Amino acid sequence: MSPLKKNSMVATGAGSTPLSSEPCAPSSAEEPRALRPDRSSAQTAVLGVSGYAGMELARLLLRHPALAGKPPLFLGRPEGAPEPLAAVHPQLMDNNGTGMGPGGLKIEPFSWDLLKARGVEFLFLATPHEQSRELVPLALERGIRVIDLSGAWRLNSPANRAVYQFADEGSPAATAVQTEAVYGMPELHRAAIRDAAIVANPGCYATSVILALKPLVSAGWIDLDRGIVCDAKSGVSGAGKAPTSKTHFMHAADNLSAYGLFSHRHTGELLEQLGLAAEQIVFTPHLLPIPRGILSTIYVWFTQPRQAAEVEALYRGYFAESPLVRIFHAGQLPQIQYSVHTNYCDIGFHLAADGRRCVIVSCLDNLLKGAAGQAVQNLNLMVGLKEAEGL
Repeated sequence: MSPLKKNSMVATGAGSTPLSSEPCAPSSAEEPRALRPDRSSAQTAVLGVSGYAGMELARLLLRHPALAGKPPLFLGRPEGAPEPLAAVHPQLMDNNGTGMGPGGLKIEPFSWDLLKARGVEFLFLATPHEQSRELVPLALERGIRVIDLSGAWRLNSPANRAVYQFADEGSPAATAVQTEAVYGMPELHRAAIRDAAIVANPGCYATSVILALKPLVSAGWIDLDRGIVCDAKSGVSGAGKAPTSKTHFMHAADNLSAYGLFSHRHTGELLEQLGLAAEQIVFTPHLLPIPRGILSTIYVWFTQPRQAAEVEALYRGYFAESPLVRIFHAGQLPQIQYSVHTNYCDIGFHLAADGRRCVIVSCLDNLLKGAAGQAVQNLNLMVGLKEAEGL
């Protein structure tokens, strides 16, 4: 028997496995496709397509059924020359043998004039944090809505942003953008995301931890005086494409290492989105010797004894309208292999016999639900589609 039950909006046919990476089917509550607005004219662009998350964005957008009317515009350095998309990502090559990729698409040099000429409405930024800080105000001035995959706009508190050391911290332009920015976790903020001009896509670690803890924190079940301990592990792709001494094969292979203790950039997201004080949670990330995937193991104490059935019911109720969160049966736990190459976050838990101590395990693909997949989920909401469309 599968350890999963369906959420109310995740449809799986009889006899099918819920661990499939196939796109989510609409639930019976959704409008038929023909009755929903035609959004195939929405023009998207991706800056930073050469990275791991950029590649996944390209793949998802090129296969998105509602965006087939206009292929995405793929952008590179302003001073660069156009190059075939498939030259950078051969896995996106078509079968015509030209090496030009799907439809002969190219990565073109970035310019605002090009975006205007192509009628770009939605710009994905898979760029370094400082570059996003420079580009987002300019995009908003031009009426372009932005989904930013960097950490540039995720944090509201200046104290939490200090870890990034942004050069424009406190400037009027940055403050104005930060005021408009919506934290792009649909399970928490889908109503605000729909109308947002700038969506700050969450961090991968943060997504796995926030989704696992939010139902319990919101219900007031956790004894915060005892604190929360989160032990999270990520594949090497979470560090980005640029090689470093710690992501080099000789360091990462056959190894497991902790890093960023009490200083990881995603900690501020946990504090702000869960409403916690720094002393109420210990978050320790680790580097796994695998290409992709995150597993977060979270230890909590409840304020009073709970039954496993009521914990499971709390999770299912909280995520009843969230098609990309899968809840395991009580006592059964997710694994990275179940969620990798999918757009799901898988959550399971095990409750101690005393009903007070609980271990929650959360898994996702750091490049999909932790980055590109969540970005497309946000786009769907902004365009007016069902949030799991194309995922």
